[in-house]
Amino acid sequence: MSSSTRVFIGLLLGVVLGLLLSAFAPDWVPRASAMAQPIGKLWLNALQMTIVPLVASLLIVGINQASDIAESGRVARRAMVWIVSLLFLAGLATAIAAPFILGFMPHNPELMETLKSASAAALPVASGNDWTSTIIPTNIIAAASAGAIVPLVAFTLLFAFALTQINPERRKLIIDFFRGVSETIIQMVNWILWVGPLGVFCLILPLSAQAGGGIIKALGIYILMLCILYLSITAILYVVASIGKGEVFLKYAKAILPAQVIAMSTQSSVATLPAMVNSAQSLGYPNQVTGLVLPLAVSLFRITSPIQYLGVVSFIAWAYGIDLSIGTLAVCVSLSVLISIGSVGLPGSAIFMGTNLPVVQSAGLPVDALGLLVAVDVIPDIFATLGNVTADLTVTSRVARAESVPQKLP
Repeated sequence: MSSSTRVFIGLLLGVVLGLLLSAFAPDWVPRASAMAQPIGKLWLNALQMTIVPLVASLLIVGINQASDIAESGRVARRAMVWIVSLLFLAGLATAIAAPFILGFMPHNPELMETLKSASAAALPVASGNDWTSTIIPTNIIAAASAGAIVPLVAFTLLFAFALTQINPERRKLIIDFFRGVSETIIQMVNWILWVGPLGVFCLILPLSAQAGGGIIKALGIYILMLCILYLSITAILYVVASIGKGEVFLKYAKAILPAQVIAMSTQSSVATLPAMVNSAQSLGYPNQVTGLVLPLAVSLFRITSPIQYLGVVSFIAWAYGIDLSIGTLAVCVSLSVLISIGSVGLPGSAIFMGTNLPVVQSAGLPVDALGLLVAVDVIPDIFATLGNVTADLTVTSRVARAESVPQKLP
């Protein structure tokens, strides 16, 4: 049984038991909540303690990896430009669309109060004036110990870009060190997620008992929002592939359909790579473009990651009744793109917790809801893989067209 399935089962058991307690033994609700909440909080704290080293190591390795790729040739540079541009497009579109979608959803004040009472006090959300004065840390150790993600990222970015300019041998030693740090932290996260079913069970039980069906509706709204966003970006990618001197829409849609079907059935971009190669060949792309861009996109590009990060931030802000400033959303968009580039290699549920935590914290939002959202991520992940595979083929299409190589008809 996969980790995601185990965690989802833990969520279902917690919801069912909470509803049963609320309906048939309401006097036991306070006692059950008092027993479960500390365990759930302990599990979340264990995940939070991995944020600082994980974010720093992922950014350093990811930026240097992207720098090496950009220097490797014209085709790679064109692919990187498309990858970064589409990631920013996805993040900006989600920052606008997610609150718009949630504005049509029924809001449950009782659920909001339950979430607030079950979690730690929300961190103050930085306004546009506040975050600009604290974005550069005077003491990076103090910023890291305080869990201040934005100044930590600012320092890490400067460090990562400076690293690209030093002696190649010394640079390799430092990158290997941080790659080892990230792999070690990921292993820690996997151990913590191994007890995820218990942690999620203890998080959802008090909420289910106190909010009743409200928590089920809220999770349903979250799943629906993400699925709409993932399908929307997939539709937009067809347009991106077809604009200008792009593909004929119907021809392109027919050629990539087999890869999309495999993507949805396997939920793995890597497993879909052979099918993507076949789709690219049927469209007449030259082997020198396909052989470089597709593996590059699979290893470095996950267009639905910024959508997920901004969707999670928007949902938590909506659930708690918190309005996010434009400055805060801008920070979240930029951070989501950077973390997306550095985190594609993360396995399973570690992707969700290890990457959403820093973005949510940078927005000044409580992270307690993440323990519940990771449990239902297995459902929208089907459409996330569809979007990622479509994006990989879209980048390949644009680069192949830009190279001006004669295209063979299938």
